[in-house]
Amino acid sequence: MMANMKQHKLGWIGIGRMGYAMAERLAKAGCDISVWNRTKSKTEPLAKSGAKVVDALTDLAGCDIVFTMVSTGKDVKEVLFGPNGVMSKGKAPKIVVDSTSISLEESAEIRDKLAKQNIKFLAAPVSGNAKVIKAGKLTVVASGPKDAFDAVAPYLDAIGQGVSYVGDGELSRIAKICHNVMLGVVIQNLCEITVLAEKAGMQRHAFLDFLNKSVMGSMFTRYKTPALSNLDFHVTFTPELLRKDIDLGLNAGKQFGVPMPLTSLTRDIVQTLIGNGYDQDFSELLLLQAKASGIELKSENVDVGDGLS
Repeated sequence: MMANMKQHKLGWIGIGRMGYAMAERLAKAGCDISVWNRTKSKTEPLAKSGAKVVDALTDLAGCDIVFTMVSTGKDVKEVLFGPNGVMSKGKAPKIVVDSTSISLEESAEIRDKLAKQNIKFLAAPVSGNAKVIKAGKLTVVASGPKDAFDAVAPYLDAIGQGVSYVGDGELSRIAKICHNVMLGVVIQNLCEITVLAEKAGMQRHAFLDFLNKSVMGSMFTRYKTPALSNLDFHVTFTPELLRKDIDLGLNAGKQFGVPMPLTSLTRDIVQTLIGNGYDQDFSELLLLQAKASGIELKSENVDVGDGLS
């Protein structure tokens, strides 16, 4: 981590669950950070951590680096270029860093628009959720101009457990799509083998304990163990969002001529999950698998760790 976390003036746009946790880590790391959110009240608790809360997006135009973590590509364009956006009064930051999940096309369009004003754009999607961020285990993948990445890297390091630079343009968006395709394929396989273990007579948490300690265990399998053991499906990622990302992956496969048979199968299973009315967390694939296997699952009510704390 860089000795001087106040080297640049930072602006942050978007204080949802993820944005809040990310901005909070920067504020607590001692950064000079100003935050804006459409609903201002959500930003106010961040003042306790040392962030400045601003009233207007134009208040961020004097920052060196502005981060965006909003809902859609349309929102990113609105907060930057809209009638009341950051750039609306003629002043502009030197670098914009976007961690919103947006398409390659939207990302490229925003990059071109910023380049016309000599502003560098770093696409920096993340892997994790609010709980992962609080544990300091968020991972970030970035693409764009290397000098912009070098300037921003210490702040991305402060948000999580490190950032990977994968090259120029929108390559980080492809990396994130590939990551989320793996998420879908892995959770489906994990549900299949967990139901198999249970139907053979094992308790789910006992099987998962073995798996997590083995070479096949991962931060992800450990993190999903409480949900699979105790049937706690509060939303971390919805089936609809997973389907959207799998579709992006399959489209990329078509574009680059890469066969993706496992991904195609998983897409159909996720569609079946949605069609059957499962709309909480994507790990409800476990319930669909159990139903298809002729068994009914009950919560094991066990106190199992998620590997984060």
